[in-house]
Amino acid sequence: MSTDILKQLVALSNTLGRPENDYVILGEGNTSARLDEHSFYVKASGTELRTITERGFVQVAFARVLALMEREGLTDAEVRAGLAAAKVDPDAPGHPSVETLLHALCLSLPGINWVGHTHPMAVNALTCAVGFEAAYAGRIFPDEIVLCGPAPVLVPYTDPGVPLARETWARINRYIDERNELPRVILIQNHGLIVLGKTAQQVEDTTAMAVKTARILLGTFAAGGPHFLSDKDVARIHTRPDELYRRQKLGV
Repeated sequence: MSTDILKQLVALSNTLGRPENDYVILGEGNTSARLDEHSFYVKASGTELRTITERGFVQVAFARVLALMEREGLTDAEVRAGLAAAKVDPDAPGHPSVETLLHALCLSLPGINWVGHTHPMAVNALTCAVGFEAAYAGRIFPDEIVLCGPAPVLVPYTDPGVPLARETWARINRYIDERNELPRVILIQNHGLIVLGKTAQQVEDTTAMAVKTARILLGTFAAGGPHFLSDKDVARIHTRPDELYRRQKLGV
């Protein structure tokens, strides 16, 4: 089982890292996958999604990673040491990414087994804009709703590591409280895109749709700005029987 998950994680990472997708360059981005209730694989620092192999991932323990969230005033050195101590095999090569904390929280959500974090140029053209929140204030077409859900989680820029993990976790829980469902897409200001999924394929497909959405949004600003669907229309698309069936066939 662990071998199969790791192979899928490598394949997902290589796909997200393809230059033609324009999701990441060089060492940008990271991915993770739940192995079991106790541990998960996460991309090691300094590796590249485009070329990563099985040796580029580190198996870490949920409990050890999440314990860092309970500690206040951690220095960068203490966070690094804590992540190193979270490795299931202390002698395994590679060091967990500083965003391992964020991955641990996302993978602790029910039904979430895979996480893909990328920095697509089209998405970051919006997350880095003054109008970031306004650009994502609504949904603009049906397939966006089917794959990406009725709304994204928007996170203001926060220092990576423990602060970003805490802020994102608070906003995920607010989303769940307000909508009674899990988010699929998280957008971090001046940073990038995070996609959550039950399967590796769902993360791949949702990432592609989130990037298409960003490109269309950017295009709308040349013609007066986005025409958002009404809340009623979004809810209708999100719950239509035919769209629910299509979502099921897509593995969402």
